[in-house]
Amino acid sequence: MKVAFVCPRYYPYIGGIEKRLKEVCERLVKKGFEIDVLTTDPSGKLRVEEVINGVRIKRFKALAPNESYYFSPALRRYLKRYAKNYEIIDAHSYHALPALYAAEAKYNNNLIFTPHFHGRGHTFIRNLLHIPYRLIARKIFEKADVIICHSKYEQELVKMTFGIEDNKFVLIPSGIDPQEFQGIEKPKVKRGKMILYVGRLEKYKGVEYLVRVLPKLNGEFFLTIIGTGPYKKNLVKLIKKLKLQDRVILHESLPRSELIKKYAEADVFVILSKYEAFCVSVAEALASKTPCIVANTSALREWIDNENCFGISYPIDLNELAKLIEEVANIQVKNLELPTWDEVAEKIRKVYERLS
Repeated sequence: MKVAFVCPRYYPYIGGIEKRLKEVCERLVKKGFEIDVLTTDPSGKLRVEEVINGVRIKRFKALAPNESYYFSPALRRYLKRYAKNYEIIDAHSYHALPALYAAEAKYNNNLIFTPHFHGRGHTFIRNLLHIPYRLIARKIFEKADVIICHSKYEQELVKMTFGIEDNKFVLIPSGIDPQEFQGIEKPKVKRGKMILYVGRLEKYKGVEYLVRVLPKLNGEFFLTIIGTGPYKKNLVKLIKKLKLQDRVILHESLPRSELIKKYAEADVFVILSKYEAFCVSVAEALASKTPCIVANTSALREWIDNENCFGISYPIDLNELAKLIEEVANIQVKNLELPTWDEVAEKIRKVYERLS
């Protein structure tokens, strides 16, 4: 079966969507599927076409101001011409245009849509544009044969916003690779207590609160931020303003083995995002036996169990956050059953087989 994954970005770009796509695509290739990833490269620095672990990637020129929208006339033309060659088009991300191109190009093939839906734009301007865009983007949901959501929250949000019938939905969360975390142990000797954040650097992710809370914590606490994005400049300015350069470590990216090591070294993982459809970094932190603090919002609240993962509500009170960090940093994570990428890929395979 020939399948095209249509997405705004793919590996080596880093993010939750990119991680899910890479893990799923490579597993589906091993199951005998012929996979093409049709994506964009706004940087123009990556190879136009290459094969990575059996997955063929085609990258198209795009305009992505502030890493958004991903306008790509070239991708749109390609889909209009060649979409009929694929039995299934698996499109990702409501918040960028490639999925809309896939819906416009739908022929006799099946269209699967994984929206990664947050319900709104992530800046004032994007939120204004989001209102008329809904009228256009509705056609993606209407043309989709199956809509895959990561969480109950996301599914209910899509239903409420677009009035989609229940029979179109399949719930498939993201996962982890258990082998990556086998035998992982917390370091016995370490300097201070690490607060860890892993993810995109966007204002809505709430990373600034992790910087602002540091002066309220004793000097043994330090913050490690791993990620990149348009909000990085603001964070750097804030760190300098608060004179916290010696307590904040910034990494744009790390090799996978080093990232997992950071998860294990951390005393507490914190993400205070206002909008999440799932958040694989929480799953990876818990797999590393690191307790978590999340914002009591969106799909993040589905992680809260008050044993391994704890919630804090908006508006964020820095004193409350500091107290919670101090408490959670001393907690030992209990064994959890987390979804795996093998299970995710198998569920997606079953969706494909049902449609064929």
